[in-house]
Amino acid sequence: MGEPKKISIWTSTSLVMGNMIASAMFMLPATLSSYGSISFIGWLLSGFGAICLALVFSWLSQLMPLANGGPYAYTREGLGDFAAFLVAWGYWISVWSTNAAIAVAFISYLSVFIPALEHNSLLAIGIGLSAIWLLTWINTRGIRDAGIVQVITTILKIAPLALVTIGGLFFIHAENYLPFNSSGSSNLSAITSTATLTLFAFLGLECATIPSGQVENPEKTISRATLYGTLAVTALYILGTVVIMGVLPPSVLKASQAPFADAAASMWGDWARYMVAGGAVMSTFGALNGWILMQGQIPAAAAGDKLFPSIFKRENKFGSPFVSILLSSVFVSALMLMNFNHSLANTYQFIILLSTMTVLVPYLFSAVSYAIIAIKSKDLQWSSGIKLAIAMIAFVYSIWALAGSGEESVYWGFLLLMIGVPLYGWSKVKHR
Repeated sequence: MGEPKKISIWTSTSLVMGNMIASAMFMLPATLSSYGSISFIGWLLSGFGAICLALVFSWLSQLMPLANGGPYAYTREGLGDFAAFLVAWGYWISVWSTNAAIAVAFISYLSVFIPALEHNSLLAIGIGLSAIWLLTWINTRGIRDAGIVQVITTILKIAPLALVTIGGLFFIHAENYLPFNSSGSSNLSAITSTATLTLFAFLGLECATIPSGQVENPEKTISRATLYGTLAVTALYILGTVVIMGVLPPSVLKASQAPFADAAASMWGDWARYMVAGGAVMSTFGALNGWILMQGQIPAAAAGDKLFPSIFKRENKFGSPFVSILLSSVFVSALMLMNFNHSLANTYQFIILLSTMTVLVPYLFSAVSYAIIAIKSKDLQWSSGIKLAIAMIAFVYSIWALAGSGEESVYWGFLLLMIGVPLYGWSKVKHR
């Protein structure tokens, strides 16, 4: 059996961009329109925080280029086994919860082309499960095959967004940006609210670090992919919002269910609406593929360090942690089914709420771990002070992001993390 094929800079970058750009980007301009053009400042603040985090992960990947599990491995090196377990446990739950939400969004966008999906639950469930398990099968065939799908879907999702964004520059009406603050609250309050709304659009910037053992030349590839992918997505987010707000009048944008599609239709006609809807389908499908890849990596890394049951690290002939991927997809399928059962729909929404905080904890721990690992390495140069300052900014940004996720989310997210503690204790006792 030969060595499993590894992924390149293009695949790693598309993993970052593809996982960051899911369904939210297609709706955010409408959400932000209630605040007015002051929301651009919110985008800039959250983008700045995301870039600081991307720099931290970039530097961590240089210090630990073969750290399978990304944030999990960095946390274990910097803060020890227990903190690393919390990252692995919370991240794993958050990923398969997110995948269920993405699968539902995929069905929703696909209904533009297959209207029966809006009324036929069995058809919707069948297509949703088919998408989940098709991508599960692809991911069990190794990271190279999953990476090819990711590159293709990333190109297909970005193409219509970029076309509308660039083309829209010629259809902007300056009066649509007024009033500057239409929220009815103070400028500071509006900026804080919009920055909170936009920060979740950057989740996924760490994805290139997670399968590091399967990346070509990881010292350079992961660092560049993380930074380039985050910068490119930040630019697309901000410019896209500026264009959509300039093309559509505020009254129209606030009521829009598909702002990019409506903007495209106003510029070029109804055919463009279907083009953007197709991009949204590709966006959710590609994000689902990328996150299914993620759902197998961190449990496998934790199992390799004896913090998760050993079955999670079992690999097939393609070098894929297939047990982790398959078990996760079972949970994804169950959560997706909840959305189509009215009696369980509230439960589904509740689980998504619980997972919000758990995906932000790895950012906090990684920022702290970078400072610890950098100091331990004793390779401190004149630039080290600047790097540590940026890591501190990333830490503060992550704290602020947690606060912005809401009191209920923080409370229940913490409880969810604590539920996993008995598993940690059992794993430590078993492997003693």
